[in-house]
Amino acid sequence: MIKFYNTLTRKKEEFKPLKNEKVGIYSCGPTVYWYQHIGNLRSYIFSDILKRVLRFNGYKVKQVMNVTDVGHLTSDADTGEDKIEKAARKEGKTAKEISNYYWKVFRQDFKKLNIQEPDIWCKATEHIKEQIALIKKLEEKGYTYKTSDGIYFDTSKFKDYGKLAGLKKEGLEPGKRVGMKEKKNPTDFALWKFSPVGIKRQMEWKSPWGIGFPGWHIECSAMSMKYLGESFDIHTGGEDHISIHHPNEIAQSEAATGKKFVNFWLHGAFLTFKGEKVSKSRGGLYTVSELEEKGFPPLAYRYFCLTAHYRTPLDFSFKALENAENSVGRLKNIISELRDDKKLNQKYLEEFNKAISDDLDMPNALAILWNFLRNNSAEGKIKTIKEMDKVLGLDLFKKEKIIIPKEISQLVKEREKARKNKNWQRADELRKEIKAKGYLIEDTAKGPKLKKK
Repeated sequence: MIKFYNTLTRKKEEFKPLKNEKVGIYSCGPTVYWYQHIGNLRSYIFSDILKRVLRFNGYKVKQVMNVTDVGHLTSDADTGEDKIEKAARKEGKTAKEISNYYWKVFRQDFKKLNIQEPDIWCKATEHIKEQIALIKKLEEKGYTYKTSDGIYFDTSKFKDYGKLAGLKKEGLEPGKRVGMKEKKNPTDFALWKFSPVGIKRQMEWKSPWGIGFPGWHIECSAMSMKYLGESFDIHTGGEDHISIHHPNEIAQSEAATGKKFVNFWLHGAFLTFKGEKVSKSRGGLYTVSELEEKGFPPLAYRYFCLTAHYRTPLDFSFKALENAENSVGRLKNIISELRDDKKLNQKYLEEFNKAISDDLDMPNALAILWNFLRNNSAEGKIKTIKEMDKVLGLDLFKKEKIIIPKEISQLVKEREKARKNKNWQRADELRKEIKAKGYLIEDTAKGPKLKKK
């Protein structure tokens, strides 16, 4: 039995798919105007674990993820510039070049972190027709109204608006959430935005209401329902979507179809830094590539994320990341010395599955793995751990190449130069400096060989 904490009901519930053994998942994807930092990527590691756990339990999973390449404004109040257009102007490129580049980097980060790609990537710009059709349906049912800058959804006409976040509309006053301007209610949101007068946008389309572009929220409803149906099993995203984006998805989807939109809503908690949320608005934190430049393999970050429950804030520090890297290293060292007895240890595998099936309790799953490895009398370690790693995604049986930071590489070059000039004192000083930075250097016939302490 698998249980998930459902944000919609505020309790842990037994999971049962709508269609026998088939599970449909929609995961909110990236807005591709800049690099995704490791805080963003924690959310995708969580959705990857979810998908792996379901498949581990025999379900056939279809995951859909959007790529927001238009419509995400710089403010949740439906004001400001489109983030893609702004980035294009800043970098002197086309909007398409911007979105394609940052989506490519995003997918590279997926590969580095062993995050399995979704079965379907869907770009907002490639589904304008579906978004217009959904807005027209809402218009026909009387849920929309027109202002000078766009077509808006009237949240007062949707009875259960805000149920996901526990919002009470009557308690919301203008300015408490978003600016009012011509809005009838502070929670109303844009479905279609008109192109600003006198400004030629790179991304704009003809519509029944005038030339413009879709609002941010409508894309997720239109694309998820296209690929998963009007009702589906699971919707994932970061906890920052609980108050605005996901309530808006529910409202427009259920208003259009008259059906329950999603059965289970799963939300991942923030990555924090010194107790505060990591975000691009704060200057971000680090990208996966920047962690690599500092000598940390990406899977050390994946392991670090598994040490906390996905619904618990996780505080980032390089010390914690170093501990995670050391843990992965120790796991691999122990595993490399195991002998293959070609057995499967059902006891430990069942314990492991019980943990992961209890709302993705990965910290407990890791503890079970460690207990299994430390139990000298336990059999079937290789085969059983290979099964566990199908969920963990840590490549525990794969030898990883050590990523050497540029700073260390430069010190090694300087030391080689000192050795060539027979300046043994300087060479020894550099060896000690390299060691102090966490690396051991060994001189071989083929040149210097580095390894982490």
